[in-house]
Amino acid sequence: MAGGRGETRASHHASRRLGDCPMAKLAFIGMGVMGAPMAGHLVSAGHEVTVFNRTRAKAEGWADRHGGAVADTPAEAARGADAVFACVGNDDDLRQVTLGEDGAFGAMHAGALFVDHTTVSAAIARQLAEAGAAKGLMVVDAPVSGGQAGAENGKLSIMCGGTAEALAVAGPLMQAYAARIVHVGAAGAGQQTKMCNQIAIAGVIQGVAESLRFSQKSGLDTAKVLEAISGGAAQSWQMVNRWESMADDRFDFGFAIDWMRKDLGLALDEAKRNGAVLPMTALVDQFYAEVQGMDGGRQDTSAIVRRLPR
Repeated sequence: MAGGRGETRASHHASRRLGDCPMAKLAFIGMGVMGAPMAGHLVSAGHEVTVFNRTRAKAEGWADRHGGAVADTPAEAARGADAVFACVGNDDDLRQVTLGEDGAFGAMHAGALFVDHTTVSAAIARQLAEAGAAKGLMVVDAPVSGGQAGAENGKLSIMCGGTAEALAVAGPLMQAYAARIVHVGAAGAGQQTKMCNQIAIAGVIQGVAESLRFSQKSGLDTAKVLEAISGGAAQSWQMVNRWESMADDRFDFGFAIDWMRKDLGLALDEAKRNGAVLPMTALVDQFYAEVQGMDGGRQDTSAIVRRLPR
């Protein structure tokens, strides 16, 4: 786990530097639907941002819109940066852009900050924290909730694992795109909290899907049903934001089933290690596998309703 007096001195130094200067030199790795708007908010906050993306055209498109610079490798993006952010695909992607050939960690200077917004395993979060500590880096695992809309509107909820010193430096930077930032514990705790988030969502969206189909089978006006039940104890974000679109068979609202299955797989794997019992999560994961088999992998998570007959 990252820590120690060396990191504390480095973090205080970095905190003073970032706090005293409204413009920090930053790098952002991963220009997907989440990373691109997050990096844009950092530019809007007054920071100098260099970006890297495996598909260079996406990075160049971002630079055309926001005025930042484009790097050819993660190491080039990270060289000389006060802080490096990442939002990539999975454990392997994250390991490659940090510890791989031309990875960011090889170019970062002691006292620099690394913030990972990718949803990955707690194991790799701890690995990066340890690797960072050996180089005098501060490392925060900081998965997010709020989807593409949250990223674009700067209203993400961020769950963070790492040291208090690292969070003291990362927090003011992340405020550029966050509605809520919570330090939940040591390295890996942010990723475990994101697993809690996805476990909870899985059960809620299945319940909403079943409730909607029950109302349709009963011949009820689904809009009236929503009006009646969304003001009471059954109310949820999924109900308010996805009931009507599910009723209309519209499933193009961001977070895809393919990604949800990746996240639920992380939770189920972690449960094997910590002894948690997740029967509902395992069942919903199977339901999502069925929707993938119906060519629904790129549809948003509310498409789980498709497997229930009208």
